[in-house]
Amino acid sequence: MTENRPRTPPTFEQLRTMAGQEIGVSDWTTVDQQRIDQFAECTGDHQWIHVDPERAKRQSPFRTTIAHGYLTLSIIGALALEMGIVPENTQAAFNYGFDKVRFLAPVKSGARIRLRTTLLSMEDRGPGQYLMKAANTVEIEGEQKPALTAETLVMMYERRKRAGA
Repeated sequence: MTENRPRTPPTFEQLRTMAGQEIGVSDWTTVDQQRIDQFAECTGDHQWIHVDPERAKRQSPFRTTIAHGYLTLSIIGALALEMGIVPENTQAAFNYGFDKVRFLAPVKSGARIRLRTTLLSMEDRGPGQYLMKAANTVEIEGEQKPALTAETLVMMYERRKRAGA
């Protein structure tokens, strides 16, 4: 269980009043070498700093392999869903983009990370449509500096009530 997971998912109406508030902290998740290798395989990014533990031990300033920055960034979506911050009556939610992404510290192979999210805004974009902007910090267990900060944009569509229901 997370230290700050909502007991029940917020409603769209509640989210509209929560700007500036922390809306969740995920559980810790491990970024191990297998996950890094799978990401390298998917993206074709096989730089030795990510996939060659022996060379990294000898030549890297970190003395181990590190996760791709984009791997760490891509984990945000799954961790956000785990926190239970998407309203229950959501029909669909789509990644709309990122603002102000900064990679601040490497995630070493085997490190544990978690997501801390603060709602910045919930903007009406039409009937039942909302653009959610959130400030995200990916923390590294035992480290002072976070792995990254990013503002996410998510377009959400509220499930419409059926006529006569």
